[in-house]
Amino acid sequence: GIWRQTRALLFKNCLVKCRTKKSSVQEILFPLFFLFWLILMSMMHPHRKYDEVTNTNLGTLDTSVVVNFVIGYTPPTHAAREIMKKVAFDYFEDGIITEEYLSEEELQEASAFKPSNFVGVVFTDAMSYQLRFPDSVAMSAIYMESR
Repeated sequence: GIWRQTRALLFKNCLVKCRTKKSSVQEILFPLFFLFWLILMSMMHPHRKYDEVTNTNLGTLDTSVVVNFVIGYTPPTHAAREIMKKVAFDYFEDGIITEEYLSEEELQEASAFKPSNFVGVVFTDAMSYQLRFPDSVAMSAIYMESR
């Protein structure tokens, strides 16, 4: 029955492997060669570990740079309004001008007509945002430990 068929199949496979020694050796050595190659490449490009940055006092903000600064933001949600109010009044003595827009398209149109001191803030969700400068988008940098 099944045992005799299994034994015959194993015997046939052993005969094939013995008769084709070159391909059998290649089946064993090629994976070992690629494994060695991967280990060698990972040793040539070691993982970088970034240390923690200690808390430091950066000093006061030079507010002369942000005189007549306009910040537009979208979408006008309650959380976005609170964040922009905190940015405008808690961090600057005179406050900066904040404008809310209903959509990202309106924000882009407004930035086209405003001077170069306009910055757009697009809140993608409750915890992240993108800054929009005239004719460009600034994305946050993502640091990764390894490739």
